[in-house]
Amino acid sequence: MKVDGKHFRTIWLAPDGVTVEAIDQRRLPHEFVIVSLNTVEEAAEAIRSMLVRGAPLIGAAAAYGMALAMRADASDAGIERACRMLLATRPTAVNLRWALDEMRRLLQPLPQPDRVAAAYARAREIADEDVAINKAIGRNGLALIEAAAARKRPGEAVNVLTHCNAGWLATVDWGTATAPIYTAHDRGIGVHVFVDETRPRNQGASLTAWELGHHGVPHTVIADNTGGHLMQQGMVDLVIVGTDRVAANGDVCNKIGTYLKALAAFDNKVPFYVALPSPTIDFSLSEGVGRVPIEQRGPEEVTHMTGRTADGRIETVRIVPEGSAVANYAFDVTPARLVSGLITERGVLTAARNALAAAFAERGAKAAE
Repeated sequence: MKVDGKHFRTIWLAPDGVTVEAIDQRRLPHEFVIVSLNTVEEAAEAIRSMLVRGAPLIGAAAAYGMALAMRADASDAGIERACRMLLATRPTAVNLRWALDEMRRLLQPLPQPDRVAAAYARAREIADEDVAINKAIGRNGLALIEAAAARKRPGEAVNVLTHCNAGWLATVDWGTATAPIYTAHDRGIGVHVFVDETRPRNQGASLTAWELGHHGVPHTVIADNTGGHLMQQGMVDLVIVGTDRVAANGDVCNKIGTYLKALAAFDNKVPFYVALPSPTIDFSLSEGVGRVPIEQRGPEEVTHMTGRTADGRIETVRIVPEGSAVANYAFDVTPARLVSGLITERGVLTAARNALAAAFAERGAKAAE
């Protein structure tokens, strides 16, 4: 997608063909900063600190991290050490484990001298595959927006509500939940996005709004608690969110608060769709409710907020009283029964075990090995 008219991916190789460069998402929306990653330790910290975030991007970053690791130590022990380090960074997004399994499966049979080049080639492929998958998600999800547009009066925009950031910043390019939105907008279909602020890290307000604005998509930032009211008032045509992990039965794990949006959508008969690339499906997990490990992050994400002051300074302030206990659950699980459909690169699927298994039989077979 574009930033001030120039195309960017979220992660890429520098001109030297060795250094990995990425957008530092911790600095958005107030500063656009590109950082260089030179070691597997730096790649791991980038994932852990959410310099890069979003399940598909985490997978690509982990793959590039393995390539950086092979430059330092291409031995079997080096492969295992790098995999352990990267896997420990974030527990919820299944793309991380998928990417590491892909890299390990490729590298282990190879002679040690061949591993560096092979690792870089596969990391580039994983990034390119993510872009292609997300473009396909955009094409498949476009039909849902076109159908909603056909029900509107002439000149009325389709109102889409989204939660967290499942945009191009969460992937290598295009995004998952935003891919149908960008595709529709680029084709001249009137679309407007209600952007949940998404506390506690405010990825909607700081990231989704930023990227939609730079691409010219009309949008309105709303407080997280507003979505139910908008649905009740008939102001939302469909909800599209992303996901960090989908269980084999179609249960969806996504940013905390997604479950509440799904409940509101169900009660108000608003279609609730989840956009995902196939590496996000965890066929080893039979169901999601009560089974997905839910990451609990530091209390400072709840107790503090960062923003730009009137005189242009970036400041972090405390908003919670000293001494108050804080719980910071990062994700929740939406049962498959609340999901209208899963927008994938192979079509819009029913959120059900048989539909996922039929569409991605090779993934299911690999998980069973």
